[in-house]
Amino acid sequence: MTDLGNQSRYWNSTGTSKTFGHPVDPAWLDGVDRRARVLDYGCGYGRLAGLLAEWGFENVEGVDVAPRLVARARERHPGTRFTVLDRPPHLDVRDGDVDVVLLFAVLTCLPDDAAQRALVRELHRVLRPGGRLYLSDLCLQDDLRNRARYERFAGKYGTYGIFETGDGAVCRHHTVDWWDDLLADFTLVAGREVAVETMNGHPARATQRLLTRP
Repeated sequence: MTDLGNQSRYWNSTGTSKTFGHPVDPAWLDGVDRRARVLDYGCGYGRLAGLLAEWGFENVEGVDVAPRLVARARERHPGTRFTVLDRPPHLDVRDGDVDVVLLFAVLTCLPDDAAQRALVRELHRVLRPGGRLYLSDLCLQDDLRNRARYERFAGKYGTYGIFETGDGAVCRHHTVDWWDDLLADFTLVAGREVAVETMNGHPARATQRLLTRP
């Protein structure tokens, strides 16, 4: 049975070959000191953490549940710090010690309600008041292929938008109402919808939100 709150087995096997392309808008990081502590949660092979280092951010750390992905990140970006999470979503970070968290294409791979809420609570804990949460993730798609699999798996998982991929993952696409509820303890600063490509190479729409911790 797939662990909907982790899926580390998938990300240490099939998932190691995936690539991700959600765009990051540098303007949403305007005003952030280059010495600020930035955390890339669910860093995968280090794409975003490496990019931020290229932009001059000096204190970036990527964390992930998959040792094989973290090993790949360390090889690609030897100057950036990467950590394997032993007890996700727990972070070995003091309360309010992080200035910015990036959460890109993570919740789609964490389909369980309780697991998503636990992660968001942990990110809220480690962010300082006024700290930024930059989220990018997949919203419900309206094409026939996706609507068919939402319907197919809704009964099994109890949530419309959760589905199984052909290679062993369980994923979730989200409603606006769910985002609003999940992120209710944050203040929304900006939002937009962007075109992305999924980890299996399909065109899709993603929601991006910039939020702050009150």
